[in-house]
Amino acid sequence: MYLSLSYSYWLTLGLSVLTAGFTIRLFIIQHDCGHMSFFPSRKWNDRLGYICSFFTVVPYYYWKRQHAMHHATNGNLDHRGHGDLDVKTVKEYLELSESQRLSYRIYRNPIGFILGGPLVLFFKINRLVSDPQQYSKRDKRNVYYTNASIIATFALFSWWIGFVPFMKIFLPVLFISSSAGIWLFYIQHQFEHTYWKPEAEWNFVRAAMQGSSFYELPKIIQWFTGNIGYHHIHHLTPGIANYRLEQIYNENPEFRDVYKVTLKSSLKTAFLSVWDENQQRLISFKELKAKYIETPINGSFANKRT
Repeated sequence: MYLSLSYSYWLTLGLSVLTAGFTIRLFIIQHDCGHMSFFPSRKWNDRLGYICSFFTVVPYYYWKRQHAMHHATNGNLDHRGHGDLDVKTVKEYLELSESQRLSYRIYRNPIGFILGGPLVLFFKINRLVSDPQQYSKRDKRNVYYTNASIIATFALFSWWIGFVPFMKIFLPVLFISSSAGIWLFYIQHQFEHTYWKPEAEWNFVRAAMQGSSFYELPKIIQWFTGNIGYHHIHHLTPGIANYRLEQIYNENPEFRDVYKVTLKSSLKTAFLSVWDENQQRLISFKELKAKYIETPINGSFANKRT
């Protein structure tokens, strides 16, 4: 990418797509190491995962614990907000103030979380310890060491090739890889007939099989994303390495009776933002407004906030 800068920045941007693809694949390997599934050895999983984190700029031990909480609470209405976009129920949304509703709508807007998400991930979520009591001393140190390595990398490359050329290389890769990663996490849990239940009714197996989609991707994208599209199998048994997921899917017919998403159909889910407990499905703000806020009465509209 650096050599291409002397020819055309369009060539550099083209290479950034490929580089972002490899960055995503490295992150999937780091992710598997965090689940202790890439190698039989815990020691080698941690070693490789830690090495990958210097390229993905995601602190290995800190993210590993955060992601474990996501797996333990996926689909649980009483334990939301771990490693995924937060979702509110219709009742919760209607109880918000106007400013809070606006904030939530901005937060759930696909343009917001896909374009703004990479900056939030890079500068906040992966740089600061969100809740110190939930993390060990090693997890916290890992965040600080990762931050120090990023500063050192920026300083080294800025001195070596110049700050502006380095930014021309780094920023496109960061935005493309992070946006793709955010989208993958979004689409594999945020679809119409996903699974959300309160703690008393929550079931781990149902959350895995019903609350995680099978994202059917073209083979080349499937390779770059490390088979993460077989997300229902991954959530059911996180100890299975990414390179075995497709084989297990093909050999076990019961894993095919799940919600399947394609690149085309996944775009339709982008505006599903609120969980309707009555219908047990995600709905859009447009549908929420029509069903729960404004109801036609003699040609006018009545507000139904209570």
